[in-house]
Amino acid sequence: MRIPEWLSHPPAPPPCWTPLPFQVTFKPKSPPPPPPPPPKPCAPPESADERAPELTPTTMASSILSSSAKPCYSATKTPTPIANRLPPPPPSPTTTLPSRAAASRFAHGLYAAAVRASPGARRLRALARPVRASQQHHQQQPRRRPEYVPNRIDDPNYVRIFDTTLRDGEQSPGATMTSAEKLVVARQLARLGVDIIEAGFPASSPDDLDAVRSIAIEVGNAPVGEDGHVPVICGLSRCNKKDIDAAWEAVRHARRPRIHTFIATSEIHMQHKLRKTPEQVVAIAREMVAYARSLGCSDVEFSPEDAGRSNREFLYHILGEVIKAGATTLNIPDTVGYNLPYEFGNLIADIKANTPGIENAIISTHCQNDLGLATANTLAGARAGARQLEVTINGIGERAGNASLEEVVMAIKCRPELLDGLYTGINSQHITLTSKMVQEHSGLHVQPHKAIVGANAFAHESGIHQDGMLKYKGTYEIISPDDIGLTRANEFGIVLGKLSGRHAVRSKLVELGYEISDKEFEDFFKRYKEVAEKKKRVTDEDIEALLSDEIFQPKVIWSLADVQATCGTLGLSTATVKLIGPDGEEKIACSVGTGPVDAAYKAVDQIIQIPTVLREYGMTSVTEGIDAIATTRVVVTGDVSNNSKHALTGHSFNRSFSGSGASMDVVVSSVRAYLSALNKMCSFAGAVKATAVSESTRVQSKE
Repeated sequence: MRIPEWLSHPPAPPPCWTPLPFQVTFKPKSPPPPPPPPPKPCAPPESADERAPELTPTTMASSILSSSAKPCYSATKTPTPIANRLPPPPPSPTTTLPSRAAASRFAHGLYAAAVRASPGARRLRALARPVRASQQHHQQQPRRRPEYVPNRIDDPNYVRIFDTTLRDGEQSPGATMTSAEKLVVARQLARLGVDIIEAGFPASSPDDLDAVRSIAIEVGNAPVGEDGHVPVICGLSRCNKKDIDAAWEAVRHARRPRIHTFIATSEIHMQHKLRKTPEQVVAIAREMVAYARSLGCSDVEFSPEDAGRSNREFLYHILGEVIKAGATTLNIPDTVGYNLPYEFGNLIADIKANTPGIENAIISTHCQNDLGLATANTLAGARAGARQLEVTINGIGERAGNASLEEVVMAIKCRPELLDGLYTGINSQHITLTSKMVQEHSGLHVQPHKAIVGANAFAHESGIHQDGMLKYKGTYEIISPDDIGLTRANEFGIVLGKLSGRHAVRSKLVELGYEISDKEFEDFFKRYKEVAEKKKRVTDEDIEALLSDEIFQPKVIWSLADVQATCGTLGLSTATVKLIGPDGEEKIACSVGTGPVDAAYKAVDQIIQIPTVLREYGMTSVTEGIDAIATTRVVVTGDVSNNSKHALTGHSFNRSFSGSGASMDVVVSSVRAYLSALNKMCSFAGAVKATAVSESTRVQSKE
């Protein structure tokens, strides 16, 4: 019998399998004797033994190995077992197998049959199991983060991660964070290992300037990790001196400050938004980059807004001019998420090939997710030569969001062989913790099927998948949950409850990444004890909900003292609310409503008397069970619009304010969330009023 060419050699093992220490070859046997003359074609068999067997992969394999195909039925001769046709592997003797087993192995692949041919190959089979993609590179020595130089990266394979969660991410409607929340998120981003933190848009409001300044002072000067990494602290500005001055005032306190300035370069933006000629845009960009450098900032990033729809030749020209003016990083944004991956990759490659002086700057990407391609475009840009990638935690941001940090980082970690060996300085085991922290403080929860950090990302419900997972986890998981810090088993086996003391609770806070002052801890511990008295076990999720409700709240102007509500089918729902005002005076109001929450909110409005519109209301159960803590999130808007500027358009807008509250009582949780949003609104209104008075005084003094 002649062995077909495709049968003469074993198939190459898949790239994710470990190669075996021996090679399997197939040697054709000598031709068998001529078969007896067959009966007439398609004649029925003379006996039951000669009936054609059912065509299955096993019988087909036996037929191929035993003899040439016969018309209408197969030969009755027993085929030679596959194991006897293979040279035995050196470690163990050859075992002759029945033909049925041999054919079954052939049906599942000759390579697998060779491995299973002897009991001694079991250890080798274990070596041949596919491993998770994220674990294939764990055995390699981790590479050190190159020393930071603004316009140069000494290792051509290193990619800087620029996180803009606190700036672009906060532009998501209702995602307003307090200064305390921004600071704790910035600390966690530093632990995560991001290279640059874009902390905000300082010119947008006095509160944002103060928040960026605080981050620059506290996070921008504190080494973290084994390598003593200190992140760059960046502030966004438009191409005008007032914005650049505000950005420099906010970030100059950091060890490594950066100013990020931008101006639109697409024809549609220059014509309809800026109403300027291309020559005027180039002159403004060149002048403002030079002005930022003149302030003493040696690290200046320039972005041509809407670069994805800009004229290529014009892009090369304006980028070359800002490099001459002192720009160290050139960020190429796909501002409206318009480009396809191959298109955006070509754009980065063309900029790298045609921009004069590009060797003196770092190319960066910033991809929006309007078509769901932000991560793909970012990876295409990195493969084409970009060495800074702008991303956000959970992909939050304007409209449909930005490229997701966790998706980009884990893709680079899992598939470096297809990305030219690129790597980052991110400690991926902090991803889950950072994701949950951003969800809690921004109020923007990810969908269950979100890649990497969604609740279902490592859940397996299908029976087929469960069977594979029970046999070997690598069958359906390309990433280990441990790689992103998903499992959080306590090292000392501490389970928090009502008998837990201050030391155990503080240790849990440190484990979760929260560092709070002694006074804040005492306030938190009081709330913790109230909950622990009612719950048998306090989970990590309960801890984070209480922290958000007790510690990371806006400046307290109005605080809740008491609330009592009645509801049901026998009459109108009523609520009585007692609040403590900024002067310490207690005020009480009663109201009726369509339900207990509506009645309580109307009572609060009677006391505070600020016109508001409730835009969003949502409640979730933190954990399972009837005794779970309820977390409420609301978004409100009012008539406060002064000095609240959009980062891209510069237009004033009616700002929305989010608030969150937590309690085991749904009405109390709802009122806490509503007060949180109103306190943010009052604080913002006070800051705006103070700034207006200051500006008026300055003008009068000049006159």
